[in-house]
Amino acid sequence: MGSEQHPMLPVLHFTKEDLKPGTESWLATCRSVRQALEEHGCFVAVYDKASDELQNGVFCSMKELFDLPTETKQRNTYEGAPLKGYVGQHPKIPLHQSMGIDEGATLEGIQRFSQKMWPKGNDEFCKYIFEYAKVAEELDRMVARMIFESYGLLEYYDAYIGSTSYLLRLLAHQAPEQVEPQLGLVAHTDKSFTTILHQNHVNALMVETRNGTWIDVEFSSATSFVVMAGDGLMAWSNDRIKSPNHKVLMSNGNETRYSLGLFAFYKGIMKVPEELIDEEHPVQYKPFDHLALLNFTYSANMKAYCGV
Repeated sequence: MGSEQHPMLPVLHFTKEDLKPGTESWLATCRSVRQALEEHGCFVAVYDKASDELQNGVFCSMKELFDLPTETKQRNTYEGAPLKGYVGQHPKIPLHQSMGIDEGATLEGIQRFSQKMWPKGNDEFCKYIFEYAKVAEELDRMVARMIFESYGLLEYYDAYIGSTSYLLRLLAHQAPEQVEPQLGLVAHTDKSFTTILHQNHVNALMVETRNGTWIDVEFSSATSFVVMAGDGLMAWSNDRIKSPNHKVLMSNGNETRYSLGLFAFYKGIMKVPEELIDEEHPVQYKPFDHLALLNFTYSANMKAYCGV
């Protein structure tokens, strides 16, 4: 009897030398991106633009950040947007801490955050986090262009990118003392258009498949990122793409999982393109303020927010 194969997310390579718009490699990857997102809502992207030095610097900087006193980390607040700030010391997810950097792909946004944590400055932290954010932003923009192009809607891409802002979240999950695995982060969908996820070597991310099975996400190497569809993309695509449920499940051990998520949000009113509405796909969502979704509620689904 053959062994049962564990389901895995598609793995797509984004560091091919000939991966340029208009090339056969680009067009083939566009098709693969669309297929992966329509079937799974996410995929693993191999992207080797983050050097070992950069990754070591990033994760050392994150350890330094999360080792700060709780009262210092609680300075990470954004008026009117609680989901952008510090989350921690929560009884339902005691292993979880996370912090948010608004305009997190800009040096100015990262410096503003850093000054709250280290009033005397922390140039190393800013250097490494900014360099990482630019790598993740580059990957996100490449994926976004492929999504628009794969639906024949490339003419909308520049307007989308021109109105996109990024929230960078830094996350730390401690290993539980109990033998049994414990939730590090409850099951949820992202509110973004797209999310780029990266982590250290501690695997704990799980994704729910369309048939309700939870599968482990394997970051096979330091060059692995996970690209995930958010609720914004689900609405824009008129449900052709579904944002997947995912969670963090930590196992017993003595290492902390550090991860980063770059969340893309459209600054303005987003709506389903007319080209994605037909008899088979009647419109499912009213035009909606994407950034306001963050203030609606973290647990809300898109149908409750702007469903037809």
